[in-house]
Amino acid sequence: MPTSKRPASDARKVFGIRLREARWERDLTLEDVAEKADMNWSYIAQVERGERNVSIDNLAALADAVDMALPDLLQPLPAGTDDQKTQAVSKKKKQTNG
Repeated sequence: MPTSKRPASDARKVFGIRLREARWERDLTLEDVAEKADMNWSYIAQVERGERNVSIDNLAALADAVDMALPDLLQPLPAGTDDQKTQAVSKKKKQTNG
C-alpha cells in the first residue's frame, strides 16, 4: 500500500475554496464554524486546504455552518481561480485584521 499522500482532487479543492470564501464573507473564524458544525477547527482548516476527503454528513454540516446550500459550495470555480488567489486574499485579510 502506498504511503505517499494523494493529491487533493478538484472537488475537494473547490469545496475548500468555496467554504473558506463563505466563511470570510460572513466574518466567521475557523472556531465559529467548528462550533456550529460540531467539528474541530483544525479539521476544517484541512478541509479548506483540500487535504481531507470529507464525508457527505460533514459536507452538509459545514454548509449549514456557513448558511449555504451544499450544491452552491460544490459549484465549479470561475476560470483562473486557484489556490494562489485564495492565498493572496488570505494574506490581505490578515493584514487588514491586524
